[in-house]
Amino acid sequence: MKVIHLISGGDSGGAKTHVHSLLQNLSRTIDVTMVCFMEGPFAQEARELGIRTVVLPGRDLLRVYRTLRRLVVEEGYQIIHCHGARGNLMGALLRRSTGLPVVTTVHSDYRLDYLGRPFSRLTYGTINTLVVRRLDYRIGVSDAMTDLLISRGFDPDKLFTIYNGLDFTPRTPAMDRQAYWKSVGLEADAGSVVVGIAARLNPVKDIATLVRGFARAHAQCPALRLLIAGDGEQMDMLKNLARELGVERQVCFAGWVSDTDSFYNAIDINTLTSLSETFPYSLTEGARAALPTVASRVGGVPYLIEHGIHGLLFEAGDAEALARHLVTLAQDPELRRHMGRRLYQRARKDYSLESTLRRQLDIYEAILRRQARKKALNSRRDGALVCGAYGRGNAGDDAILEAIVTELRQVDPDLPVWVLSRNPKDTRLTYRVNSIYTFAFPRFLARMRKTRLYINGGGSLMQDVTSHRSLWFYLFTISAAKRLGNRVMMYGCGIGPIHSQANRRRAAKVLQRSVDAITLRDTHSADELKDMGVSAPEIILSADPTVILPPAPETVVDGILESQGIDPRGKYIGFSLRPWPGFEGKAALFGAAADYAYEKYGLIPMFLPIEKRLDVAAARLAAAHMKAPHYILEDTGSSSHTIGLFARMQAVVSMRLHALVFSASQGVPLVGVVYDQKISSFLSYIGQDLYTDLEDVTEETLCRYIDAACGRIGDQEFLSGGVERLRQVEERNSETARRLLER
Repeated sequence: MKVIHLISGGDSGGAKTHVHSLLQNLSRTIDVTMVCFMEGPFAQEARELGIRTVVLPGRDLLRVYRTLRRLVVEEGYQIIHCHGARGNLMGALLRRSTGLPVVTTVHSDYRLDYLGRPFSRLTYGTINTLVVRRLDYRIGVSDAMTDLLISRGFDPDKLFTIYNGLDFTPRTPAMDRQAYWKSVGLEADAGSVVVGIAARLNPVKDIATLVRGFARAHAQCPALRLLIAGDGEQMDMLKNLARELGVERQVCFAGWVSDTDSFYNAIDINTLTSLSETFPYSLTEGARAALPTVASRVGGVPYLIEHGIHGLLFEAGDAEALARHLVTLAQDPELRRHMGRRLYQRARKDYSLESTLRRQLDIYEAILRRQARKKALNSRRDGALVCGAYGRGNAGDDAILEAIVTELRQVDPDLPVWVLSRNPKDTRLTYRVNSIYTFAFPRFLARMRKTRLYINGGGSLMQDVTSHRSLWFYLFTISAAKRLGNRVMMYGCGIGPIHSQANRRRAAKVLQRSVDAITLRDTHSADELKDMGVSAPEIILSADPTVILPPAPETVVDGILESQGIDPRGKYIGFSLRPWPGFEGKAALFGAAADYAYEKYGLIPMFLPIEKRLDVAAARLAAAHMKAPHYILEDTGSSSHTIGLFARMQAVVSMRLHALVFSASQGVPLVGVVYDQKISSFLSYIGQDLYTDLEDVTEETLCRYIDAACGRIGDQEFLSGGVERLRQVEERNSETARRLLER
C-alpha cells in the first residue's frame, strides 16, 4: 500500500504530534511519503524521525500542482491523505486529475482555524470550507469532531474517527512524588492530595477557573494542593489570582515541564478546564498514569470520560461544580482508585498508539475496498434502508436498531445504511448512519430507488393494538420498497396481535406479495402468519436481534451505580414496569412484591425503565406503596449500559419484553407480567414458565413466582440453556440478510 500525505509544513501542537507519530509508525508497515509546502522545523523533525519527506515550496500554485501530480502518478500512490487547508486544496485538484481516493484528517473545527486573522480566514478559511466537502472521505480526530461533521451534513458513511494515540508501554518516573514536589517547590506532605494540570497558560485553557475552584475546595479540604505545569501569557495573572484567593502557598506554578512521567506520578487528580478542545493529550497521559480526572465537558472529552464512571465532568467555566468534584475525590481515596483504574483500562484499549495505527490501516483498507466496490457497481443501486419504531427514546427499540446495524456491518462492512427515524439527527449521531425522518415520504421513496435491501426492522410492527395507522404505514413502506426494486426482509420480528379482520386481510396481502423473507422471534408469530395465510415469503424461526448485544464491562457498570449513590456490591431485584390499561389498579401489588423480596431475600428493589418517558412514572406509582429501601433509575443509558444493569440483578420482574430479553441473555431468573402475548410467547420460547397475565396478577402470585425465581439463582444450566439456543438461531437473521444482498 502506498499513501502520500499532503500538509502545509507549518503545523504545531496536537496536529504536529499526531502526524509525526502516525507517519513514523505507519512507515514501518506501508509505503508513506509526506509532502510539505514549506521548509521548516516540521519537515526537519519528520526527516529526523525517518519519515520520507518531500518539500515543494513556492507561491506558484499551478507549478506545485503539476509537480505533485507527476510525483503521485509516476510513483504509483493509491491514496492521497490531506491535512489542513493547503493540503485539502491540492487534494481536491488531484482527485479529479488522478482519479485516486482523497481523504482528509480534520484536526480542528475548520470554521475556527483562522480566528483573529481576518484576511487568512477570508481566503484560506473560505477555500478550506469549500474544498473539504469536495473530498471523498474525512477522518475526525475524535468522536466529537466526527459528530460535528455529521451535524453539518457530511455523509456518515464517508466519515471515520481516529484518536491521537499514546504509547502505553509501562514507564518508570525519574523522581518519586516527594522528590518531584521538592524540585518544583510544592509544599506538600504524605497526607496531601495533589491536583494537577499540564497546559498552556492561555485564555482557552481557562486555568483561572481551576484556581477559583481549587480555592473553594481547599476551604473544605485543607489537604488539597494544586500543581500547575505550563507556561504562557497568563502566568502573572494566575499567580495574582491565587494570592487574592489566599491559596498562594498551596498552589505551585512549575513552569514548562519536560519530565511528564514524574509530573503525573506526583499528582493524585488530573484536571482539564479548557473552554474548547478536540482531544487533548493531557487526558490520555493522565489516563496512562491511572489518574482520576475532573474535566470540562468540551470537545472529545465526554467520549473518553463518562461522568461518574471514568471521572467527573463539569460545564466549562463552572468553578463551583469543579470545586464539588475535587472535594468528592479528595475525600474518597477508594473512588479515586476505581475511577483512575477504569480510565486507564478504557484509554489503553481505545486510545493507545497501537490502536491508532491499527485504526489508520483499517481506514486505508476500507477506502481501497470502497473504491473497488464503486467501480464494480458503477451506477447500480447499493445499500440498505431500515425502518422501525426508532428515535422515540425506547431502549428496546434502540437496541433493536443497534443490533441490526451491527449485524449488517458484519455482513458487509462497506454497506451504506439508511434508517427511518422520528429523530434523524440523534440517529445519525448515535449509530453513524444516514437517517431520514420517518414521515418524509418523498425522501425515503427516492432513497428506495437506490438501495438493494429494505428491512422492516424488529419489534412488533405488524400489530394494530397501539394504532391502526402505524400498521398501515409499515405495510405501505414494504409495498413501496418492493415496487421500487428492493429485496424486502422483516428482521427478527413479532407478528400480531392484529385484531381487525380488515387489517388482517390487508397485512396478509402485502406480506404475501411484497416480502422475500421473514425471520421471526417466537413461535406464536409463525402461527399467526399461518393463520393469516401468509406462505409466499421464506419464513424462518430466529430470535430477537438484541440477544447479540453485550453488556458494558463490569467496571463501567460499577461506575454507573456509584454515580447514582448505589453500592455496586449490593444485591438487587429489578422491576421494569410500564403504564398500561389496568396497571394503575395493580401498582400496589408490585410495591408489595418488592417489599416481600427485600424482607425475605434481602434483595433491594431497583426500578429500571425501558422507555423512560413512561416507565419512570409507573415505577413511582408502585414505589409509593413500598416500605423497603429502593432505587428508581431515571435513565439506564446506552444499550450496553442497560444490559449491564440488568445483568447485576439477582432476579427481574418485568412487563417490558426487552427487559426480559436483556435479563435472559445474561442468565438472570425472570418473572413476566403479560399485557401482550409477545411476553408469554418469548418466555415460552426460551423455556421459562414464570409468568402471569396483568389482569389476573395477585400479590400471592407475584410473591410465589419471586420465590421460584430466587430458587433458580445460580442454576446456570436452566437459565442459560434457552438463551444459548436463542443466540444460535439469531444468526439466521444476518444469514438471511446476507443471502438477500447477494442475490
